[in-house]
Amino acid sequence: EAAAPEAAPAGIDGEIAIFWYTFGDTYLSSVRAAMNEALTAAGLEYHDYDANGSQTTQTEQIQTAITKGAAVLVVNIVDASSDDATQAIIDMAVAAELPLVFFNRSVSEALVSAYDKAAYVGTDYTMAGHMEGKMIGEHVLANYDSIDLNGDGEISYVMFKGQEGNMEADARTQYGVEDADAILTGAGKPAIKFYDEKNAAKYLVDQNGAWSAAQGQEYMQTILSSYNEANGNMVELVIANNDDMALGAISALQAAGYNVEGARYIPVFGVDATDAAKEKIADKSMTGTIKQDAVGMANAVVLIAQNLIAGKNAFEGVTGDLEGTWRINIPYAPYTGE
Repeated sequence: EAAAPEAAPAGIDGEIAIFWYTFGDTYLSSVRAAMNEALTAAGLEYHDYDANGSQTTQTEQIQTAITKGAAVLVVNIVDASSDDATQAIIDMAVAAELPLVFFNRSVSEALVSAYDKAAYVGTDYTMAGHMEGKMIGEHVLANYDSIDLNGDGEISYVMFKGQEGNMEADARTQYGVEDADAILTGAGKPAIKFYDEKNAAKYLVDQNGAWSAAQGQEYMQTILSSYNEANGNMVELVIANNDDMALGAISALQAAGYNVEGARYIPVFGVDATDAAKEKIADKSMTGTIKQDAVGMANAVVLIAQNLIAGKNAFEGVTGDLEGTWRINIPYAPYTGE
């Protein structure tokens, strides 16, 4: 985890304005709590803005904060797939001569690098996918016969992607399956098979882009009505690109009599290692997840904001994996409760 921020540098005029794509994201709620704690400890005034999933709202909020006299803009961008949205925010920061820290949701290197008072705090988004794929492949290989409920020699899976156009979602979707397949085929087993042959994409997307438990639960309920043991085509593995979607899927599975004590267990994997997911892993209703270090990300953001306000190198004293001169990555780690 990153070192805790020090006391506020002298002469800060204005508050730290922090813009969240939504307050409804469970992982980001833990980042927000840690960031607010770090800012308070550093003696810095701050204001959290909730865009509630609207880029238009967030852009307006940023303009409002600038007008109020913010000292720095800290942005968890809503539309991570749009260079236009990123550029619009950078343009506002440049015009106001304000430092700008993007975090968590990916933005373009070229755009951030072009502004000398901008930085990005994120993760190596391929790493989570690779870790997830390795975890899945090893677990399935070790428990193949018990996971193969219909005994057809193949493992049928569902993939909950989360959001189109999001680089983290793309990487987790790709490598979560590819790396699992590599382990299985390397051991002489078939690759895992998407449950719905008519779905060429081989994933399901949260239609609201919210990576929500509600969407995971709804999808899983619908799946179980047609794909079940009675029909001989049961989904035997659930892969979710975040813990909320995984937890929603578990709710639907448990309502159908799975993943409870004394019943059959369908392996369920997620990403984030939220407290709720850790509880499900502890009671064995969830199999594994990938830890994102919420405190490490929060502390890194606060330190970078302080550095930029003070005119220092953005990454001075910040713990993480530096990538070029524009970003720092907070490492992931696998979590299975063991």
